[in-house]
Parts: sequence; structure tokens; C-alpha cells
Amino acid sequence: MADQTYDAIVVGSGISGGWAAKELTEKGLKVLLLERGRNIEHVKDYVSANKEAWDFPHRGRRTQQMIHDYPNLKRDYPLNETNLDYWCKDSEHPYTEVKPFYWFRGYHVGGKSLMWGRQSYRWSDLDFEANAKDGHGVDWPVRYKDIAPWYDYVEKFAGISGNKDGLAVLPDGQFLPPMDMTCVEKDVAARIKDLYKGERAMIIGRTANLTVPHEGRTNCQFRNKCWLGCPFGGYFSTQSSTLPAAQKTGNLTLRPFSIVTKVLYDKDKKKATGVEVLDSETNKTVEYKAKIIFLNAGTLDSAKILMNSATDVWPDGLGSSSNELGHNLMDHHLGTGASGYVEGYEDKYYFGRRANGIYIPRYRNVGNDKRDYVRGFGYQGGGTREGWSRQVAEFNIGADFKDALTEPGSWTMGMGGFGEMLPYHDNKISIDKNKKDKWGLNVLAIDCELKENEKKMRKDCVADAIEMLTAAGVKDVKGRDGDGTPGKGIHEMGTARMGKDRKTSVLNGNNQVWDAPNVFVTDGAFMTSASCVNPSLTYMAFTARAAAFAVEELKKQNL
Repeated sequence: MADQTYDAIVVGSGISGGWAAKELTEKGLKVLLLERGRNIEHVKDYVSANKEAWDFPHRGRRTQQMIHDYPNLKRDYPLNETNLDYWCKDSEHPYTEVKPFYWFRGYHVGGKSLMWGRQSYRWSDLDFEANAKDGHGVDWPVRYKDIAPWYDYVEKFAGISGNKDGLAVLPDGQFLPPMDMTCVEKDVAARIKDLYKGERAMIIGRTANLTVPHEGRTNCQFRNKCWLGCPFGGYFSTQSSTLPAAQKTGNLTLRPFSIVTKVLYDKDKKKATGVEVLDSETNKTVEYKAKIIFLNAGTLDSAKILMNSATDVWPDGLGSSSNELGHNLMDHHLGTGASGYVEGYEDKYYFGRRANGIYIPRYRNVGNDKRDYVRGFGYQGGGTREGWSRQVAEFNIGADFKDALTEPGSWTMGMGGFGEMLPYHDNKISIDKNKKDKWGLNVLAIDCELKENEKKMRKDCVADAIEMLTAAGVKDVKGRDGDGTPGKGIHEMGTARMGKDRKTSVLNGNNQVWDAPNVFVTDGAFMTSASCVNPSLTYMAFTARAAAFAVEELKKQNL
């Protein structure tokens, strides 16, 4: 049998796991990267990347059979014909909803780095200081100045396109040239800036899509097929970026089909010694040893691994001595916003299919603005022209109908809210002892809901969107307050939060488990609060920071 001892084990190969593997291997460690799902090789396995709608049997849409087979996935956009094999099969990966929660997962090499929305924003001290100032959750053990150099570091490698906007609430980064706004977006942005005296801003989205060749990868081709895997490497993913860098070192061993069931813990040394793995193809169990463990299996899965570890010492699992393991689950609440039609641009169009949109950074509870809730929200959206798929009410059959659909339709402008969710102790996960998955493993029970603070915020999300669009000249503006069920944002955070005190947090300020300092958690589980911006860039920065710290501690023989 091959050597089963490594310097480091990384569990999970998504956005944060890929970064952990890259950083640790480049620093000279022999690393085992474990992924519970199948391998997906860059370019070769992007089987749908060059297909158009008409190349799919059902034009890429969902079928009645799919709706029947995927009762969870059907609740939002992931259920479609184009990349269904990137998403977990509901029948194989069930979970228990104590309260409604949408858990959309991708178990394969690369994880959700292949399907993510790529919006990449820095936090500011408005976010890192929020818990301390308004008394929700516990204080972050870090501030923006601690993370800023690591944002610089990961942005330079990942390739983030964006504009330097000079906004205190949304710090600028190390950007590639920004994508262009459409003519409608530019005019609406100018009106919003003028109407609100610069207190609100509409900017082009900051996205992990390349606008110029970068790090051996080709720039975005404006195909807007990112969720199928990009054969050009035009956006950041594990496959296009961190995995090749790790493999180049010769220090990486990648093992797919490896379900990590627990961290192995030596209660005498008070350290982890390795992990137990269930081979998902053979159902055989194997153990791997290492000096350090990085858990990057995903917010809920990393917490589950901890819950199943060292139960002979702590009944509720490794890291549960604070009574916070599994608690403080967060997401961003969506479903709010507004849209309408824009007149006067019928002779204007745009280039390609931009895989990006606009962003309106948070302005509520900023400065002198005070609301009847804490924290705030941002908007994502865009201004575009309707295409052939629109319905033309005046024509419903014949040549006139066909001719009408050869011309672009009206310009539309819309925005959707991304609201912050507070870290509530009673929004939690637990092990369901009565339900098992395909491999006979107990599944998670999720007990999470929006509370009054989020419900109040949602009213502003709708009202403000209507107000801004109407004031900017958009016509027939209609607001929406749709499905805000937690999980829909696919930004699960919390469950193993970091903090200053081992009595109130699972991790310290370096992402180490208080109860086992050679175990690091750097996926969304470590998040102490949620902000209202997309979190993946922050995962990258904290992962690179923790990896550098871990290697230094190993050199000092502290781990």
C-alpha cells in the first residue's frame, strides 16, 4: 500500500481547499488533497462547455422526471439540463429540514468553484467591527488591516476585474481592467450618484473573470457559460488556477471518491493525527496521517466532520467545548428587489454576453443613516435588452411573430437585494441519528430561519429598489419580495466561528480549532458574521493567511 503519511491533509477541493493545497505545497509540504466526489479534469471534462441550447435534448431546461428526482434542487436554478451532473443527487445526499433550508451542493474536484457566481468583494472594518458595535454574535479576532495584505495576495493570483471606486464601505483591490457597463447602466448609475449626492453608488461588478490574459490563462470570451466549466480558464476555479499550481510543485497527491468521516484525535497529545476516510466506490475505510489538517469540505460538511470527531472526549465533537460548534449558521437572504423598462435606447446594443453585472454597495446603517434594524444589504443586477425568448403580446403566430423575434426587445433594468443575516445561536445544524445517506452515514438536520431583523431589512430592500429605479427614469417599475428561504444564496457561513475566547468560539484568530491547534478550518464555517457581500474572496484570503501561519508554526515545532 502507498505511503499514507503526509505533512498536511486538505479536506475538500473547492475554492478554499484549492487555495490551501496551493499554498501548502508551494511552501514545501507534502499534501494529500481529499475530495469526496469524482474528479473533473480541466477542459477535458467540461462536456457541455461548447454546447448551445439546441444541443440539449430539452433545450437545457428541466424535465418532469428531473423535477421528480430532485425535490431539493428543483427549488431554484441549479436544476437544469446543462450541468446537472455538477450538483449532488438528492436521493444520495438527503438531509433533514427542521425548518426550510435549501442546501445546494457540488461534490466533485473543484466543488462549487466551477459553478460560483464569481462576484468578489473585500470586507471593510464596517463588517469586521459590526458584531462588537451592535452586540450580535462575538467580536471578530481580526480587523481589515490584518486581512488587507492577504486580499492583495489572492487577488493578484486569482485575477479579479474591477474598477477602483474609492468607497470606504467597499475597499478597492488589486484589479484587472474592469468590464464595461451597458449604456443604460451608465446612465442609471450617473442619475443615482446625482440624486443621492454620492451617498449611493452603482458600480460595475468586481468579478473573478479575466479581462486580460493572466497567470497563463486566457481572458473571458464573453460567452456567459461559466457554470459549464471554462475551457479558456477565463474565470477562477480550482481546476484553472490553484490545482495546476499545486500539482506543478510535485508535492500534491489528489484522491477523489474519499469521504472524510472524522478527524483522528490523540487526547494525550491534544492534537489531531490524521483523518478517517470512507472510499465512496468500495465502501472501505482507510486512515491517513498528517501533522496538520485543513478542513475545507464546505460550511456544513466541515462542521459535521468535527461533530463526528473525538466524541470520546467531547460528546458533541471536536471543537464543541464552547457549545458553539454547529451554531450561528448564516446565509444571505435573497428574493427582494425591483425591475422595469427603459425607454430611448432602441438603437443601442452591447458586445457579447457579459458574465457580470452591476453592484450597489451597502448604504443603510452607514454613517448617519439609522434604521429600525442593524446591518444592511447590497444589490446586484443589470441593464440589458430582452432577447428572442421574450413573448410579444401583439403577435402570437405567423410571419409577423417570427420577424418580431429577430429584433432585440426592450431594455430592462433590474436589481436584486443581498441582505445580511445575523449570527443567531439557535440557527444551527445537528446530526440526525434517524436518517442515513447512500453510504450509511448519518445526515445533517438543519434548523435555520430568518428573524425579525432580516424581515425588516427586506422591506427596505424592496422599497429602496423601487425608489432608485423610478427616480433614475426606469418605467413600469415593479418590486418583488420573493423567496428568502435560507440556503438560497448558496453562501452558507458560520457553524465553527472564529473568535477571541475559546469559551465562545470554535476557532482562534488563525483559524485553528481551540481544542486541536493543528486543525484549521478556512471555508465558510469560520465566519463570525456574514456581511452582505459575496464571501468567497474572504475565504481565499483567510486560507492563504492560515496556511502561511501553519507552515511557520510547523517550522517552530509548535504543531
